[in-house]
Amino acid sequence: MRFVDDVIWAWDAARFARERLEFVPDAAQAGVLRSGIQRGLLNCTRQWGKSTIASIMAVHRAYFHDESLTIVVSPSARQSGEFLRKAKRFARRLGVGARGDGDNEISLLMPNGSRIVGLPGSEATVRGFSSVSLMLVDEAARVSDELYRAVRPFLAVANGDLWLMSTPFGKRGFFWEEWANGGTQWERFAVKGTECPRIPAAFLEDEKRTMGERWFRQEYLCEFVDVNDSLFDRDVIERAFSDEVKPLFG
Repeated sequence: MRFVDDVIWAWDAARFARERLEFVPDAAQAGVLRSGIQRGLLNCTRQWGKSTIASIMAVHRAYFHDESLTIVVSPSARQSGEFLRKAKRFARRLGVGARGDGDNEISLLMPNGSRIVGLPGSEATVRGFSSVSLMLVDEAARVSDELYRAVRPFLAVANGDLWLMSTPFGKRGFFWEEWANGGTQWERFAVKGTECPRIPAAFLEDEKRTMGERWFRQEYLCEFVDVNDSLFDRDVIERAFSDEVKPLFG
């Protein structure tokens, strides 16, 4: 019977979360966990639980894929460390004796040889990994383009899966570029604050009043608004260019 359960849990990460990790995902979270896709973009409201869902994805991959390597990229070492703490809590619920891998300060080594490694937010100190099975970029809108370009080659040998997860931070950087212009290679998920069952409507109204329209649209409605110091919206600027008008010079 346990073998049958393992087969089901291996294919259904949402059920694995409920029955083995004692975490009950909402409908949107279950949809992400069950997606089984290779390239995923998650654009979600603050406090939706993206780091928790990402840590479940990491533990699920490590538990069912022996000697696999999952890499977690965050804007800072502190955030990567917080992510690994969540993963360790879930690993304890599995009853496995997970520990550090002995080589990386922010890491988790499973008894089956699988590793979850959290990287600091610096391009200069992250090189040297290969055959990555799963890469999770948490708070992707706050991760530098240089770091993103440095870690993508880690996926080449194993043809690993890649997830970018974040609340928007303006129309800039690789997270926005992939969301807006990344094409059909990406599966896109968007979850607004008004769609999250754990965020009361009264709280959202208070946040809108306190932080103002622009920040509220970004933080809770998943909109890529322009940065505050822009005189004109990016969309207005882009519409001002035309290939049909001949230049005055040249």
